[in-house]
Amino acid sequence: MAKERKMKLAAYLIGTGMHVASWRHPDSKPDASIDVSVYQKLAQTAERGKFDIAFIADSLAVNAESHPQILNRFDPIVIITAMAAATEKIGIVATSSTTYNEPYTLARQFASVDHVSGGRAGWNVVTTADATGETALNFNRDTHWEHDHRYERAEEFIDVVQGLWDSWEDAAFLYDKENGAFFDAKKVHELNYKGKYFSVKGPLNIARSVQGQPVIVQAGSSEPGQRLAARTAEVVFAHRDNIEEAKSFYKSLKSRLSEYNRTEADLHILHGISPIVGGTEEEAVQKYSDLQKLVNPYEGLKFVSGYMGNVDFTKYALNTPASEVEFSVVNGIQSQFDEMQRIIAREKLTVGDLYTRFFGAARKDNFVGTPIQIADEMERWFQEKAADGFMLQFPLLPSGLDDFVNLVVPILQERGLFRLDYEGSTLRDHLELKRPGNKFVDEGVRPIM
Repeated sequence: MAKERKMKLAAYLIGTGMHVASWRHPDSKPDASIDVSVYQKLAQTAERGKFDIAFIADSLAVNAESHPQILNRFDPIVIITAMAAATEKIGIVATSSTTYNEPYTLARQFASVDHVSGGRAGWNVVTTADATGETALNFNRDTHWEHDHRYERAEEFIDVVQGLWDSWEDAAFLYDKENGAFFDAKKVHELNYKGKYFSVKGPLNIARSVQGQPVIVQAGSSEPGQRLAARTAEVVFAHRDNIEEAKSFYKSLKSRLSEYNRTEADLHILHGISPIVGGTEEEAVQKYSDLQKLVNPYEGLKFVSGYMGNVDFTKYALNTPASEVEFSVVNGIQSQFDEMQRIIAREKLTVGDLYTRFFGAARKDNFVGTPIQIADEMERWFQEKAADGFMLQFPLLPSGLDDFVNLVVPILQERGLFRLDYEGSTLRDHLELKRPGNKFVDEGVRPIM
């Protein structure tokens, strides 16, 4: 008998919250982004709510247009290691780039955290979207690689990393003091990978963890991104403008899995939402309005600029039709930029509309309301297969997470949509994902080439 489908939840943790003006809120701690205790407490709250994942994003370059909470913050690997030490069950996922890293180093880092956490780590694979092109200048390069070029490298990068994670068979380390045998030489494997972008010998200098390998997470929605996700991802973060578009994306991506001998259960799609919970709908709207009052319209547009080609919005009056803005060619999140352009044309948006229209933390939608209203909407998206769960991008932290855990989670549990407690100890347990076999010894495991 098939197990009943349950909703998956991830908490996007970023300083004082996703809203660009959250640091100005009277209840916020402006330096939260560099306070490790803040992240540990947030992860503990999400764990109390039985979340699957506590998630940390990343960026490798900042400028005047950057979100305040990314201007001064820790490396994601450091943060998830600290969160692992402060929690016992919740999965911990960090972002790391395939464009500006080396596979051996990244494989070792995530395998290490997987051991430290007892098998709770996940790697959010990104190719680094950068509409301004400035990231390259921090890594001894003149230009940021083109979108499809980055994905081509990512295909190889993931294969090398997963191959390195399989360097040691599960029983390779003997620790046999009597016979002086530290490991079984027959159970260690060199990768000897040679491809277009990488040449990596191996083996990796750390064993497989209790969950086999860290979970692979992605957020790509372009054609190359979906192809990579269908082949390798186990969790995908998605952002669609409405439930019908989300259902279409869900169906499209799930349908690709069979090309790689995978089933729908092998990949969970989590839709990004920004819930604001109130005792009444009016109270929730007031919380939303209070945040909106804190942002200067042009400050919000600075954030938009990073997604739309580093546009100088200060040249435009707020009532200027956005269709008249001079957008450059974007080498960032291509699918998002294309969707923005379609909506601008369809809805005849002005420059002043852009931040509140496109960024969930500043957007009033059906996830701003009472606990029951928010639970109702989440249930609708889940049952209609627009998503397998949600990436919760709270506009204001920690209060947004506290409210959701205290008020919305119990409703989802009462309806049988979400777990009452953890049933296992690893991230794969929470996500109901199979422990991957070792490619060097198990039949039927996807080859590295």
